[in-house]
Amino acid sequence: MGLLRIMMPPKLQLLAVVAFAVAMLFLENQIQKLEESRSKLERAIARHEVREIEQRHTMDGPRQDATLDEEEDMVIIYNRVPKTASTSFTNIAYDLCAKNKYHVLHINTTKNNPVMSLQDQVRFVKNITSWKEMKPGFYHGHISYLDFAKFGVKKKPIYINVIRDPIERLVSYYYFLRFGDDYRPGLRRRKQGDKKTFDECVAEGGSDCAPEKLWLQIPFFCGHSSECWNVGSRWAMDQAKYNLVNEYFLVGVTEELEDFIMLLEAALPRFFRGATELYRTGKKSHLRKTTEKKLPTKQTIAKLQQSDIWKMENEFYEFALEQFQFIRAHAVREKDGDLYILAQNFFYEKIYPKSN
Repeated sequence: MGLLRIMMPPKLQLLAVVAFAVAMLFLENQIQKLEESRSKLERAIARHEVREIEQRHTMDGPRQDATLDEEEDMVIIYNRVPKTASTSFTNIAYDLCAKNKYHVLHINTTKNNPVMSLQDQVRFVKNITSWKEMKPGFYHGHISYLDFAKFGVKKKPIYINVIRDPIERLVSYYYFLRFGDDYRPGLRRRKQGDKKTFDECVAEGGSDCAPEKLWLQIPFFCGHSSECWNVGSRWAMDQAKYNLVNEYFLVGVTEELEDFIMLLEAALPRFFRGATELYRTGKKSHLRKTTEKKLPTKQTIAKLQQSDIWKMENEFYEFALEQFQFIRAHAVREKDGDLYILAQNFFYEKIYPKSN
């Protein structure tokens, strides 16, 4: 027997299609309104939390500059690059903040724009340096490097960051936009419904996998200058390298995240005491993985590697990796396959004048 078919007049078919399209537009509009309402609610809750903290500190009495020693006056900025295990690492900071007695604040920029307006730069610098109720503080967000020195501040914050193999980062971001991750699985993503694989995208010359999309880690380290965001700029890469070496306390790599955490705990225990143990033996609630991710083929990788943009981003990544491994080699020792932090390896002697 053939399939039973219900024939509809052409006009009714057209009306059904139009009705379906209108219904989909209505649903999309409602979803957008819900997302906007959620964002407003999150901002309202954040403002309320800030007021509560400030009121609590006011009740405890004003904090004078003299009462803030070096460790209590410390501010760390983690200007996190998307899809470099940034959420995984940040959640460790959240897990430790109550125990280690510091504040964690997310820098939420409109549409995750990494470049701030000049007036917002001034506001941000003022907040970071003078907001005593939030010190010691750990700030994190998807923003490009900002040089505090040009604003005339006396004490600059400590910058840290993590970067990733550029192609692996792009592949992760590509699938994240389509399928999300296991951190917030119910959240609707911008490219949800697009089933095209990364390999198919590259083969077809799609915009979401174009070599230009690789240009992200360099500008994040380069900063707020216009040239930083000119794709393929040699000046931007040189400036990013300079900032990495001279303005960042430590830059790790996603592929060696545990070692990065170990070094931070050894060097900045005020914030990261207990971080290594938490990462190794905790419930791994901080770990975040993109779902439905498919590794690209060798052909796809080879095609991207022909791009000058990849060559520059990869050069920057290799530069960062070399710096990190150099720092690690002078800070740890290996025994039975495990790494151990070295004890203090210097002391003072021949101290003059001699005390009586």
